[in-house]
Amino acid sequence: MDRRSLLKAGAAGSAALAAPFVVTRAAHAQNYKAEYRVSTVVPTAFPWGKGGQIWIDLVRERTQGRINMKLYPGVSLINGDQTREFSAIRQGVIDMAVGSTINWSPQVKELNLFSMPFLSQDHAGLDAIVRGEVGDRMMKIVEKAGVVPLAWGENGFRELTNSKREIRTPADMKGLKFRIVGSPIFTETFTALGANPTQMSWADAQPALASGAVEGQENPMHIFTAAKLHTLAQKFVTMWDYVADPLIFVVNRDIWNSWSPADRDIVRQAAVEAGNQEIAIARKGLTKGDMSMVKEVEALGVKVTQLTADEKAQFQKVLEPVYKKWAKQIGPDLVKKAEAAVAASRKA
Repeated sequence: MDRRSLLKAGAAGSAALAAPFVVTRAAHAQNYKAEYRVSTVVPTAFPWGKGGQIWIDLVRERTQGRINMKLYPGVSLINGDQTREFSAIRQGVIDMAVGSTINWSPQVKELNLFSMPFLSQDHAGLDAIVRGEVGDRMMKIVEKAGVVPLAWGENGFRELTNSKREIRTPADMKGLKFRIVGSPIFTETFTALGANPTQMSWADAQPALASGAVEGQENPMHIFTAAKLHTLAQKFVTMWDYVADPLIFVVNRDIWNSWSPADRDIVRQAAVEAGNQEIAIARKGLTKGDMSMVKEVEALGVKVTQLTADEKAQFQKVLEPVYKKWAKQIGPDLVKKAEAAVAASRKA
């Protein structure tokens, strides 16, 4: 066989070896949807929505458009009922989501860990939980519940706002009507503090604040600014850092299994990168070295009260029965590991 024949034979052999990969990839691509719907509660004016869009853009670029994702904010795919989101992902009504651990806790009880009052208290404590053994276990629990979790994001620590008065003690909460998310632990927390809590979606909360049907709410500071809550009579903010709200990037299991292994890796890595970027955005202006978000809110004519450790301890004492009750429901072992992780972060 001459040199030219050898080269032709080699080329043919290489093509034959590559063919299964090409066919496999093409077969997968044929099964791909024209659009994958990504659910979030808020749009891209908020860090949460920005994180979703970053994920979408990274995946579209790196898959060369094979996986085309589109953001559906306002939990619009299920008419704004945010506590139904997890079930909708599991059932395939929603393809993908960047979702709140709070909203998903009615379906995954262990996620209530993050809503236990004054468990993490600061970014170091939260990171110790999410980035350690407890976070790994939580991801496995979420996966067992029926979806594919990929990465962590963050909505932030939830601060109190209201239209009536400054809040420094549990007594200041008495009788105030607060909008809360649809999770039982929040009802019990605010009831224990003497407030009058009402569960409602975020879509319903804003008109309720405007009309005075509710007098206050609790959400991260960037929600306050992006949603312009000062225009909804919210004149007082109390920074108490009682609960954090981690987010999770997830994919419906059937959707995940329909993709090639290479594309799954791309989607996972993009979620990790988007999550890290989103966390940085969510914390901007709210770190020990930069509290510019507080000045931004104060510039709107809002009274911002930052509770001292002793003042937080008063709330923590009142909420101890709620904490102990939910520790049993969530799982004492998981709670103890989270407490140990937070304690270790204090010593670091």
